[in-house]
Amino acid sequence: MKKELLPGSHLSQGTFLHNLISFSWVKRNTFIEIICSLLIILFIYTALSKLSSYNTFTVQLSKSPFITSYAKLIAWGLPAVEILISLLLVFKRTKLIGLYASFFMMSLFTAYLIIMLNFSYHIPCSCGGVLQNLSWNEHIVFNAFFIGIAGAGVLLKAMKQTTKDIYA
Repeated sequence: MKKELLPGSHLSQGTFLHNLISFSWVKRNTFIEIICSLLIILFIYTALSKLSSYNTFTVQLSKSPFITSYAKLIAWGLPAVEILISLLLVFKRTKLIGLYASFFMMSLFTAYLIIMLNFSYHIPCSCGGVLQNLSWNEHIVFNAFFIGIAGAGVLLKAMKQTTKDIYA
């Protein structure tokens, strides 16, 4: 049986998608803004932390067996990308791109960390601030949380735009 769009309910009742989409506009926007705010705080904090201890950050990166040759480039590029993603998350027109970029960046950080844990004898911590006090497993859980909220933000924002297109 084909599901039809019903006025006011977006999809037929009883589906998970219906429950997700039927959030009121205010609730969905509130969740998206909370998610974006958390990601902005994370990326700005980590970027400023890396830049404020640039020399230490560069030395730690140069000790990594996989990125030694690119340490100086990464030491400037990574904080710049984190700040750029934060800016994308601020503006309404670029928020979805920022959410995708956040999801990708956090996934990349986590994959790098898992690769380092499994294939490297020496694991330098190039994290700054309070994040350097986390164990490797805690860091993976921390990253997984932010991957999850970035993914939820993508879904909520993308559904919001799709719903807007359906009823435009």
